[in-house]
Amino acid sequence: MPARSVVSNGIPNSKVKYSRLANDDDGYIDLQFKRSPPKVPYKAIALATVLFLIGSLLIVIGAFLLAGYFGVTHSDRTIPILIIGILVFLPGFYHLRIAYYASKGYQGYSYDDIPDFDD
Repeated sequence: MPARSVVSNGIPNSKVKYSRLANDDDGYIDLQFKRSPPKVPYKAIALATVLFLIGSLLIVIGAFLLAGYFGVTHSDRTIPILIIGILVFLPGFYHLRIAYYASKGYQGYSYDDIPDFDD
């Protein structure tokens, strides 16, 4: 089979111009490998703090109501307060923990793991 003399764009091999690369140039620049400073999602951390505080307060109030420290006329209303407190506390605690570990530079934690509400 005869050798092909045409490059993929239809330009004959004789018209393609090549140039040698410098010996010290490997085709990469240093800026490709530098990490940009992490963008801290302040709004998400503030929301996580509010969820953590409200959840903690509801858990404490629910525990006091369940223990009988407050005069409760309807005892069936104490469990929902405790459940809502736990449901509000957990995401706040989770995101605050990620933010703390990311700020301390622990391996595997970054601010990218926290959802950002600026989009």
